[in-house]
Amino acid sequence: MTTHTDKKASSEKYKANTALTDGPIRRSIVFFALPLFASSLIQLMYSAVDLIFVGQFLGTRSAASIGASDLLITCMVGFFTGMAVGTNVITARYYGAKDYDRLKNLIRTIFLAGLFGGILLVIFAEIFAPVFLTLMGTPDKIYGLAIRYLRIYILSMASVVLYNLLSGVIRAMGDSRTPMFFQLIGGLLNIGADYVFIVWFKMGVEGTAIATVISQTFAAISVICYLYFMKTSYRLQIFQGTFDRHELSRVLKVGVPSGIQSTVITFSNIVIQSQINTLGVNEIASFTVFFKAENMLWLPLLALGQASVSFVSQNYGAGHWDRIGKGNRFTLFGGALFTFCEALLLILAAPAIVSVFTKDPAVAALTIQEMKIVYPLYFMCTIIEILSSNMRSFGKAVYPMIIIIFSYCGVRVITLFRMMHVFHSVKGVAFAYPVSWSCAMILLLIAYFRVMPEKARKIFG
Repeated sequence: MTTHTDKKASSEKYKANTALTDGPIRRSIVFFALPLFASSLIQLMYSAVDLIFVGQFLGTRSAASIGASDLLITCMVGFFTGMAVGTNVITARYYGAKDYDRLKNLIRTIFLAGLFGGILLVIFAEIFAPVFLTLMGTPDKIYGLAIRYLRIYILSMASVVLYNLLSGVIRAMGDSRTPMFFQLIGGLLNIGADYVFIVWFKMGVEGTAIATVISQTFAAISVICYLYFMKTSYRLQIFQGTFDRHELSRVLKVGVPSGIQSTVITFSNIVIQSQINTLGVNEIASFTVFFKAENMLWLPLLALGQASVSFVSQNYGAGHWDRIGKGNRFTLFGGALFTFCEALLLILAAPAIVSVFTKDPAVAALTIQEMKIVYPLYFMCTIIEILSSNMRSFGKAVYPMIIIIFSYCGVRVITLFRMMHVFHSVKGVAFAYPVSWSCAMILLLIAYFRVMPEKARKIFG
């Protein structure tokens, strides 16, 4: 028989293992960020495995039908990944402050909002799926395949919404390993289901979509069960408690700007790709390789930014201002230095890295040229990510949203067209990136010191 003392001990053990409000700061941040980095790699594996199976067993037409809906899927997933920032920030505050009554209420509110919001999204997307594909100019020869794939894939969106929101809750409590584990199992299920439905049952693109539904549903059910069976007073109460619209509004205040930012940047990437497509085949191929190699820089700093959100939010809730300052100095300066050194190593190793993706010497030469222009200044992305994460942690999510949209969608696009007029080569595209980063970094620094609380400004000492 489990006693009250046993339950309390179990709860305290959980909190001791996951709180970011005590213990060595650098170790806490790094060990929290590593599973986040692994989760990003697993997410890349999802799409890569689907593409491999479709390309190997179904052919180019089927691969193109999946690619036709990539933009819509990226926008939907990106928006709710941004929304998860809101759940992370508010949950971490209550967890850090040990306000477990409000935390319990918040978790149930997030669950209900994700459940009903996800169902409404599925209904809306199913109705308008043909409209979306038509607006994106999907060719007639692949339209039928594309709509069949998309209609099945959309069924996974309720699970995607729930997983993103609730995994944000778990990470906010200092546990980044559990969501990573569920995502890994889901990824393995995705591989197995792809093989079964495509190779055994010959189901075509529909089989790929079903595999995604299965893997995403598993991940969503796993996080729900994890929160429901936690031996804590603030575990998920599915059938008890209230739906608190005030708590939901607090989440939306942070999550919606982050989601909008992600969605709008996706559309700006279309403009960039359209300019790349005006160049030759070798140039287009070189940027494909460039973006693949860029993940080696982007994913670690993204994980560091996500870790910063949980760390700062928990310590903000606990009132540990000195700890926030020390953590910020580590993530900002340490992260920028790490990114800079990693970028230099990638440039030095560029011939070997590029050879993994292409055997064409002309494509390789263009890719290395792009890397030499962009990578040395990539450390600015780390500064942008950390400053943005800090502002979101304090509920100031609108400011980074406006600045990054202005810089990435406005300054970058204007610079792109200007540089393409001057060079009309890979240089024209490559130079647009550091120019937009410089703009975003300067504006974020100005905004940080104007809108953040005085205690939070002590990141520089």
